[in-house]
Amino acid sequence: MATDDDYGAFIEKLTISPTPPSSFPPSLQGLTFAIKDIFDVEGRVTGFGNPDWLRTHTAATSTALVVSSLLEAGATALGITIMDEMAYSINGENAHYGTPRNPIAFDRVPGGSSSGSAVAAAARLVDFSIGTDTGGSVRVPASYCGIFGFRPSHNAVSTAGVTPMAQSFDTVGWFARDTTTLKRVGSVLLEQPQLNCIKPDQLIIADDCFKLCSVPRDLLVQPLVGSVEKLFRGNTVVKKVNLGEYIEENVPSLKHFMTSHDDTTQQEFSIPSLMALTGSMRLLQRYEFKINHGEWVSSVKPEFGPGISARIEEAINTSDEKIDLCRSVKSELKTALSTLLGEKGVLVIPTVPGPPPHLKADVAALESFRSRAFSLLSIAGVSGFCQVSIPLGLHENLPVSVSLVATYGSDGFLLSLVDSLAELIYD
Repeated sequence: MATDDDYGAFIEKLTISPTPPSSFPPSLQGLTFAIKDIFDVEGRVTGFGNPDWLRTHTAATSTALVVSSLLEAGATALGITIMDEMAYSINGENAHYGTPRNPIAFDRVPGGSSSGSAVAAAARLVDFSIGTDTGGSVRVPASYCGIFGFRPSHNAVSTAGVTPMAQSFDTVGWFARDTTTLKRVGSVLLEQPQLNCIKPDQLIIADDCFKLCSVPRDLLVQPLVGSVEKLFRGNTVVKKVNLGEYIEENVPSLKHFMTSHDDTTQQEFSIPSLMALTGSMRLLQRYEFKINHGEWVSSVKPEFGPGISARIEEAINTSDEKIDLCRSVKSELKTALSTLLGEKGVLVIPTVPGPPPHLKADVAALESFRSRAFSLLSIAGVSGFCQVSIPLGLHENLPVSVSLVATYGSDGFLLSLVDSLAELIYD
């Protein structure tokens, strides 16, 4: 079995495992987990991926509610994991603490910002791990490392004791190598002891979104469609939608963020409404990051790694112009997608545009990939819907995945559905 030294996932080992209370059975008894360095643990300083943050902050006086819940359910915490600085990247490379090694593709990035947590689970150092997902920081590393990653509905899981990045998008997510563990953890964090499978009434394939992906569409879509049809004996409607057109028609505030198609990259397929959605999401994230951490950045003048520094400088200089429009986009998208999916519909999209990029890839060269990635990630990010990234093995020796998105508050439904489909998907 690999050790944490092999993968660089842990930066601090822990020995905290209280006796579970007798009021309920320890549903996670015997399972081990790792914690992203964004969650408070009583008595230690939460590092937030940056040594200057670590140096200028004091030890936490209490433990994050999520961590306490997992411990009380019988799980054992083994360590704190490396993360991207200030949770401000989806690559997983940390200039100060090193880059956790992707156990599926050694020469590729692990994905961030929950990089260490994803690697710890993928490398079998722990049974599951927890991270946060603001713009894609659970879904991306789950895809890159070939494991399951769950982003819950916004505010479905408590963020008490979690260092904020941008509260309008921050969620607590988790990783596992199998759907049984993914669902067990979800039962605890969602406070839903019984998660039973409910038949989806429609499986909606966002056909245009698969044009953003370099992996063949059928390789990602057919395993899901075939499994759903077999499990539910053809009683679930399978249909296609042009999601970009639907969003453009049903999210009127998005017009304030639209640019002419001539302004987009001509060499790559793009979806203008999703690019506008990304612009809205990034603007509100930058503004909230500034509100949360701008004063600290200005006073401490911390050292940041490549890419992170420019992103944070941009955030610190963000004004409140269009912020109300960003919030209108969030509300309108939530309504529009609720209408599209209904209570039991599921949307099928690629998690990311393709396999993980190479380590230390040129920042400029990655811009097209990042743009397409955020076009996909913004769908659940802006709407606040729940999303699960499902690993589908290797394509050309690199990990690939697909995602299911369900309406706000349908977290238990989505976890149970994926658990029921897993045996058929991998048959």
